[in-house]
Amino acid sequence: MRDDYARPTTSVLTWLLCALVAGYVVQNVFWRWFGPGVGRSFDAALALSVDGIQSGQIWTLITYSFMHSMRSFFHLLVNGLAIFFIGRELLPLLGSKRFLWLYGGGVVGGGLLWLAVNWTGNGILLGASAGAFALFTMFAALYPNRSITLLIFFVIPITIKPKWAIAIAGGIDLLGFLFYELAGSASPGGVAHSAHLGGMAAGWIFFRYVHNRSDRGHDRASPAIELPAWLKRTKRTAQTESPAYKVNVSKPKSPGDLKVEVDRILDKINSQGFGSLTSAEKKLLDDAKDLLSRR
Repeated sequence: MRDDYARPTTSVLTWLLCALVAGYVVQNVFWRWFGPGVGRSFDAALALSVDGIQSGQIWTLITYSFMHSMRSFFHLLVNGLAIFFIGRELLPLLGSKRFLWLYGGGVVGGGLLWLAVNWTGNGILLGASAGAFALFTMFAALYPNRSITLLIFFVIPITIKPKWAIAIAGGIDLLGFLFYELAGSASPGGVAHSAHLGGMAAGWIFFRYVHNRSDRGHDRASPAIELPAWLKRTKRTAQTESPAYKVNVSKPKSPGDLKVEVDRILDKINSQGFGSLTSAEKKLLDDAKDLLSRR
């Protein structure tokens, strides 16, 4: 006998969170076992800085997100919780590859904006906040009116819609960016507002030009600038599907054909997410489920 079904694998979200924790543990080892001097050298090799980029350390545009402040464990805790709760909502929709592109784009986008603003400074950038804000921006664009409950200071529960939560967070970061970073002074708590804004921008760009375009198809012209869907009152039009994913809408003629089509659709869900399916593919899955339930 042979098992034709793939074994469940560890999700990219789990691997990402494990990598964040591992990075923090290694930091502690260098700082606490070998002393502050070695710890600072380790941070300088992986954290983002202007001097590092000028020296050719391009990898720090990614690795800085796996480092966190040694002064407070809450830096890692807040980022990790945000990535976990938002990521488990987005991963089934986006699939592993697009989820990683979204998160990585937020990390790189936040790092680039921070570098542009702090090019004459000598600080370093640590933390996964830019990636987390990219995920949150994508979530707010997809589900602007879904009520979510946040714990302020991990104690006070507050229920709010994502569109208002991201607007408030963006407003706070914009004020901090204008009155602290652009003025050349340190922000309270050492918050990198420019990195947060860069992550939000990357999340919106991904939603607007990657996610939306893959759903509508590449044959439809898009305006250069467009408001998010939740700010417009126009009715949604029927979506067209990308030619790369067009399938025959007719039902398979035999059980063998059905199995081949279902396997292909399941592979697509695994790589691209459920949201990438066409209406014909979703109907085919429903037909297959009904067929199996009648056996």
